[in-house]
Amino acid sequence: TTERLRVTVGFNLAEKVMEALTTKFPEAGFKLVGSERVGPTMGEEILRSAVIALLLSVFGILIYVSLRYEVSFAIGAIVAVLHDVLLTVGIYALVGRELNSTMLAALLTIIGYSINDKIVILDRIREDLKLGVRGSFREIINLALNQTLGRTLITGGSVILATLSLLLLGGPGINDFAFTFLIGVLAGTYSSIYIATAVVLWWHKGQRPQTGSGVTIDMTSATPVRA
Repeated sequence: TTERLRVTVGFNLAEKVMEALTTKFPEAGFKLVGSERVGPTMGEEILRSAVIALLLSVFGILIYVSLRYEVSFAIGAIVAVLHDVLLTVGIYALVGRELNSTMLAALLTIIGYSINDKIVILDRIREDLKLGVRGSFREIINLALNQTLGRTLITGGSVILATLSLLLLGGPGINDFAFTFLIGVLAGTYSSIYIATAVVLWWHKGQRPQTGSGVTIDMTSATPVRA
């Protein structure tokens, strides 16, 4: 059987360690499968790539959501996504994990998952406004949250269980990704409910946007009433 040995050494010492192993234990037949370099230069490159990717993602979200929905929805979504990313990076650094390309890939995945989760709720708010549902803007938002809460919790719970299995049962190569993504999903589920909609409500100063048809719908009876 073939077994793998993972060795962590100082910067630029991989070749020397490999030479020492093959010299000391020639019968073992050691072969270098791959190596990862983590140092100040590599850290700066990863950080630069992360910042560029984050800025491009935020810009793309702002443009798409503004055109597809409205500016207030875009601002709410971006604030919530930034919350998810910063909280994830903070916890990742707090537990002493190293910044690497796997973690960067997980952050980009979190952004994609998180914005999709928020769009579902914001789209429901827009639909309720279009239908002319009777009530204040705060009540419309609460209604939309109740309508999408089941979907948000079920989707988030399913992803969390799948990610936990990767974290607990996966190998070391996927551990950083699973840990980062798990924190991001938890943060994203929370921010979709409590942050994105709150920012939209604050943006409009609690006033209902002037959208919708000339028909209002009573939230309790769902009966159309001519405005």
